[in-house]
Amino acid sequence: MASLLFEGIVDRSRVVLKDEMSLKESGLERHKVIVRLAALLHDIGHAPFSHASENLFPNNEDIKVPYKHEDYSATIIKQHFRDVIENHPQNNNYGITADQVAGLIEGNPEIGSALFWRDIISGQMDADRMDYLVRDSYHAGVDYGRFDWRRLVNTVVAIPSGGEESNRSIGVSEGGWHTAEGLIVARYFMFTQVYFHKTRVAYDRHLLHALEEMLLPEGKFPPPTEKDIAEYLKWDDALVLGMLADGKGGEHGRRLLERDHYRCVIETPETPKENDLEKLSKWREVLGGILASQEFADKSWYGIEYDIPILSEAEYPKVELLSKFSSFVAKMEPIKQVKLYVRKENREEAQRLLNKMEGY
Repeated sequence: MASLLFEGIVDRSRVVLKDEMSLKESGLERHKVIVRLAALLHDIGHAPFSHASENLFPNNEDIKVPYKHEDYSATIIKQHFRDVIENHPQNNNYGITADQVAGLIEGNPEIGSALFWRDIISGQMDADRMDYLVRDSYHAGVDYGRFDWRRLVNTVVAIPSGGEESNRSIGVSEGGWHTAEGLIVARYFMFTQVYFHKTRVAYDRHLLHALEEMLLPEGKFPPPTEKDIAEYLKWDDALVLGMLADGKGGEHGRRLLERDHYRCVIETPETPKENDLEKLSKWREVLGGILASQEFADKSWYGIEYDIPILSEAEYPKVELLSKFSSFVAKMEPIKQVKLYVRKENREEAQRLLNKMEGY
């Protein structure tokens, strides 16, 4: 998918790439190799069971925010893939370094014009997102994640910078805005129906707390530093599954093994209004000590952004956002649903309390 996006942009945006970025055919070929390597390796830093355990990443003390899995990917590439990248026979003509591949994942400006392609690795229409929506919908047995990705690939373009290098980005030509709209809709449905499904979210919670127990006393993964990355790489799905089978992970490890997950007893609308939030506060109060967990859509690992740059065909090189073309996207609101959970043994009591509050 990364190669298809790259080639599609090159086919339709040679003027922008050559005139604005001074990229010749040889430069484009070199960039393509960097993009393909970054796309292949960008998720190699995932913790066990992918995004579910990212809340256990430690803080990056330099910028006071938690590390992301991309930080681990970059360190792994620089430390463990340097030789195979830099000394590969097919790299003789390109001179590509592990730092350049990692830099595209990190968004490091030191890699120069190659940074333009980062939207293919991490962006509104990145190759990974376009792939996993279709793949996840297939394996989950639903159709929500389907969209016309072929048409999207055939309309993706480089957005002219208007003289500002920082404005360079990847978008869609005006003729493809409906398929961009389809991508947004697919992401919306996959989030509401699959990624934030009540049972899936419950198991994420149990996995997170079980891992936290396994990682004691710190309760966090090692940071993505050169001296700690080897310890981090010991943590994989097989290790965690083995520890769960050995009875580790505390109460939540047991719940995973016995499929004794928390039960969702009530939830707000997807975009709660003021009166919904007032009800939520009352639900929490009524449930009291039997409230086991609260799950927030807007704190999920999967964020949904709604706008994509659209390159006008009538007023080239004017750029508008998708919401200007799509009334549907313009009216979409951020999903801020909240789900309340109790233990299985408290479900009937919770329902009785909530029904009594509602006057049933």
